[in-house]
Amino acid sequence: MPTISSRAETATVSINAPTTTVLDLVSDPGQLPRWAPGVAKTVRPDGDDWVLVNGDTEFRITVRVSREHGTVDLLSAQDPRQGVFTRVLPNGEGSEFQFTMLFPAGAPDTAVAEQMSVVREELRTVRALCEEGAGG
Repeated sequence: MPTISSRAETATVSINAPTTTVLDLVSDPGQLPRWAPGVAKTVRPDGDDWVLVNGDTEFRITVRVSREHGTVDLLSAQDPRQGVFTRVLPNGEGSEFQFTMLFPAGAPDTAVAEQMSVVREELRTVRALCEEGAGG
């Protein structure tokens, strides 16, 4: 039987913008510095992957998008089982943006809470950017 090696935490935000608007923003790695500046100050393509740069730190990710299913996964290029898994769902004429992050099973509760606080702020930024872009 498979074992679970990670702790999953999910945050969701309602957005008064169509799913296409939300997907356009979150599926474009070049937009990460706008809504997740703590993750990447700059982003550059590198083959099929993307390099996120934050100060002296560089991290390679693979972006997996399914517009049909409303999913955008930002995965470690070294280990695609690790990363963040997002989904954009229709909610009336608006959207729900779900963001799931995996933490090591032994991650301290305080570290998880701090990171999820950052995620909730990023989701508020996604909402503001999408609602502004949708004229809402």
